[in-house]
Amino acid sequence: MLVLVPGPTVRVFEDFAQPEATRDGGLLTANDPAALTTSGPLRLWIVQVVVIIMITQLLSLGLRRIKQPKVIAEVLGGILLGPTALGRIPGFTEHIFPPESLPYLSLVANIGLCLFLFLVGLEINASIIKRNARMSVMVSLAGIALPFALGAALSSPLYNHFIDPSVPFTYFMLFTGVAYSITAFPVLCRILTELKLLDTNVGIVVLSAGVANDVVGWTLLALTVALVNDGSGLAALWTLLICIAFTIFLLWPVKSFLLWLARKTGSTENGPTMFYMTVVMILLWACAFFADIVGVHAIFGAFLAGIIVPREGGLSITLTEKLEDMVSIVFLPLYFTLSGLNTNLGLLDDGITWAFTIAIACLSFSGKFGGCTLAARLSGFSWREASTIGSLMSCKGLVELIVLNVGLEAGILSPRVFSMFVLEALALTFLTTPLVTALYPPERRVWVGTIGAPEASAIGNGNGGPDENASITVKEQPWRHRFTVVLDKLDHIPGAMALTQLVLSAPPILSGGTSAKTTTDSDIERIKESNASVDALRLIELSERTSAVMESPVADILIHTDPLLRIFRTFGELNDLPLSTSLSVVPYDDFVHSITDHANRHASQLVLLPWLLPTAHSNTVDSSELGTVTPRISKGDHSPCEELSGNVSKTDESTTSAIHSQFVQGVFAESKTDVALFIETGDRTGAEGSQHIFFPFFGGPDDRLALEFVVQLCLNPKMTATVVKMGVEAGRLSTSHVGRDTSNTNPQDHMHTVTSTIGQPTTQIRQQPETADNAIWSKYTSTTFDNGDSSALLRSALSRVRFSDLSSPAPMHAAIQCASGISKMHKRLVVVAGRRPRRLATENHHAELKQLFEEHWGVDHEVVRETIGDVAIAMVVAGSASAVVVLQVANTSVD
Repeated sequence: MLVLVPGPTVRVFEDFAQPEATRDGGLLTANDPAALTTSGPLRLWIVQVVVIIMITQLLSLGLRRIKQPKVIAEVLGGILLGPTALGRIPGFTEHIFPPESLPYLSLVANIGLCLFLFLVGLEINASIIKRNARMSVMVSLAGIALPFALGAALSSPLYNHFIDPSVPFTYFMLFTGVAYSITAFPVLCRILTELKLLDTNVGIVVLSAGVANDVVGWTLLALTVALVNDGSGLAALWTLLICIAFTIFLLWPVKSFLLWLARKTGSTENGPTMFYMTVVMILLWACAFFADIVGVHAIFGAFLAGIIVPREGGLSITLTEKLEDMVSIVFLPLYFTLSGLNTNLGLLDDGITWAFTIAIACLSFSGKFGGCTLAARLSGFSWREASTIGSLMSCKGLVELIVLNVGLEAGILSPRVFSMFVLEALALTFLTTPLVTALYPPERRVWVGTIGAPEASAIGNGNGGPDENASITVKEQPWRHRFTVVLDKLDHIPGAMALTQLVLSAPPILSGGTSAKTTTDSDIERIKESNASVDALRLIELSERTSAVMESPVADILIHTDPLLRIFRTFGELNDLPLSTSLSVVPYDDFVHSITDHANRHASQLVLLPWLLPTAHSNTVDSSELGTVTPRISKGDHSPCEELSGNVSKTDESTTSAIHSQFVQGVFAESKTDVALFIETGDRTGAEGSQHIFFPFFGGPDDRLALEFVVQLCLNPKMTATVVKMGVEAGRLSTSHVGRDTSNTNPQDHMHTVTSTIGQPTTQIRQQPETADNAIWSKYTSTTFDNGDSSALLRSALSRVRFSDLSSPAPMHAAIQCASGISKMHKRLVVVAGRRPRRLATENHHAELKQLFEEHWGVDHEVVRETIGDVAIAMVVAGSASAVVVLQVANTSVD
């Protein structure tokens, strides 16, 4: 019988039946905020992630200084957080990594592992194997067969001493052999890139063999896991056949569909769209799910998903850029921390265990090193190159750790054996970089030829050094004809074009000038033999990102698609310039070394370095008042010196400029080739037609180089120049010559002008005798070239140069006044200056120059002064030139 209870009574029963809300508590409730609760494990997970990332990043800071890959820091961080070190602290494991929290941590780590294997698949480029299959196939096979045999041989005593008999010996033997056979391709690729070996014969072979080794290794591991999971050979065979059919399905229909979809959505041109990314992510997890349900680990499905993503238009690199940061910063450290929690080096507590650990490491290294070295030697490499290949192929890294974790999860490996193999993987990975550096130093390397420059093989010698005969200049015609122009930023392209067009000005015979009638046959032959050429070196920063590492193996493809090189290549084609291109992916700290090494190997005679001021400025010089420089700066503008030195207050632009200042100083300091720095100080409006050069000759090696450079530029009939030999004389000067136009000055005139003490010396200038200065000055100002003692080309160039002398108590400011006067007569004035003029070493302009800058710019100019020198900085401040070219002789030159 159903009794109806009145309303109020119903509410009482309802209140009584309602369960009490679960409360997790927090700081205000005096509960432990990091305590694990089944309803809210996020808080403890956040604590774990923060601890893991902090430990990993701190370790990587130290290991990076000795050029060790980041994976070592991640594995060491996991070991330190495990029972080996911090786990021995009472309460640490119970509060930070309690056993109840490990399933949550493991879930996220395995998600990250699938994403990482997807990125590894994106790194695999089949074209690398195809291009170098002949050289690398023997190395790859030897690097698998011999280590697998040694691992199988060692597995028997290991099994008898450390493995539970319930584990089938065959399974353990297979895991040991696979762990020995594997090569860590992602780590190997980074090591090759950081050691700058990708454009060597050794690097090409190792990269190809590493890719093939990785594919075969993952296939063997998939077969082993299938055998372990299915328990019988027949079931494992069916699993293998299903995986093969699934792989074929992915490699043909699905891969073709992804390529069609990428083109349809415009992902190959503009990067993956949101829809395309969604399709790829769904495919990734679908492949991982299928691989897991058929009895193979989910990571193999993720690996296959990465392989089938199209490479067209750099799509795989762009996809990697979108995923890599989260994977490398969060997910991978979590996975390796789990490995560290399972690694207890305290279990290696007796002599027999350590003996087996040493044997594992020695046999693993011997198998890889011996097999790959012998195979490379039989392929025609020298013993030094072959041993380097063997050392690189012995790199284990994170791939072997993944194999070991799969074996531990499957119950094949015991914690003690797992710890022994982890220590072996760490030792061999740590050993790779120093061993390769010792066996294959830069001076011993054999270069395939810089990517994109097929003529490089004819330039370099067998040891990667320069061809000495290629850099010899003709004494009678000392102009340079082999140039390296540096391209590192899009903003520097205009300056690079302007400087390239300057140095490759056509000689009169090639430009159809009237002087061609007087050019002799020997002059024509010298023009043909000079082989004038420009090699554009594109520098791309190698960061810690996987996408940056992926760019290195495909540099031969990037060289045709890189926007900066395409722009510069088009510029060369439109102007009919002999242009070749090169590309180098290196860490930013190695930019300077890459430039100097490239110029040396390619026998360049002049390094062309563009430097564009970040913003335009309106500067004028008031010549009505002696020694006054009056820049007009609108609100919000910055001075050229601020931008050059990087002292613009707290802006990204200033930081970038300061870093670039240090980069330029590094090139000047380390270059064994003459360097020309091009500084664009004004806009290029009205730059068409003739240009005029002004060069104040103070003396010294740099100024002598600059004088030869000016003469070479005047080979162009459209180019004229004024060269003034600056002298120092005591006494008071009158103001009668202020603002005098020097463009019409007779070469025999001696100009006197009013000056003030602008400019400062550099204490590092060597005191050189004036003999060499007087000799080169007399050579070009002498009238003997009019009598036929010099070639027609030299006579033609010198006919467009006006020489004069100028003596002044303060020659620096006199040069500024000359440049200001000349700039009024020409639409575009290019000032050429030596970086370290000799005469300025005898005068101290530091105090006046600093005072001038503080009055007009309000910044410290020390950085820019050290970068471009006193003459150039004074010309930049004066603002009377459209561009300034600063030259410095090679540091190995002897005066």
